[in-house]
Amino acid sequence: MCYGRCARCIGHSLVWLATLCIVANILLYFPNGETKYASDNHLSRFVWFFSGILGGGLLMFLPAFTFIGLDQEDCCGCCGHENCGKRCAMLSSILAALIGIAGSGYCVIVAALGLEEGPRCMDASGQWNYTFASTEGDYLLDSSTWSQCIEPKHIVEWNVSLFSILLALGGIEFILCLIQVINGMLGGVCGYCSSRQQQYDC
Repeated sequence: MCYGRCARCIGHSLVWLATLCIVANILLYFPNGETKYASDNHLSRFVWFFSGILGGGLLMFLPAFTFIGLDQEDCCGCCGHENCGKRCAMLSSILAALIGIAGSGYCVIVAALGLEEGPRCMDASGQWNYTFASTEGDYLLDSSTWSQCIEPKHIVEWNVSLFSILLALGGIEFILCLIQVINGMLGGVCGYCSSRQQQYDC
């Protein structure tokens, strides 16, 4: 097995996942494509935590590009010994993976809290509040209660869909970074590739 090739595959996957996280988080600011709710501060407070933009997005680019660039990185070749340098690079990628775990973990936690609390919306009495905050997330299983939010229209569906996407994407990022921690350890101990032939292939 070529551990470097595995790392590059994880890196490319993280780039796409991070991009999707950023897009999903940005969409949370514009329910139904309108900007007035963001400017009037009528959005869920968890939208302003930038979990998809920072945690699952920009912060994830650091480990992603680190993994992609492992093929060129050899830690100065460890005094001319290329294989030793590759092992050093694989071990150093663990630090980048841990940063990715922290970022994706933050994204997952904030998305889960956003789902549990529900959106900030105007109820039938004309008050803006967190209508489903007291349900402890039970509203997710009872869509008949979602009509309690009068404005923005379909805000519950909007929040549930996008926070669920962030939760799923963050979870996948977390798993991939965890895999790279294991991959980095194996690559550091066993070498960049597990056989001499694969070493040339990589």
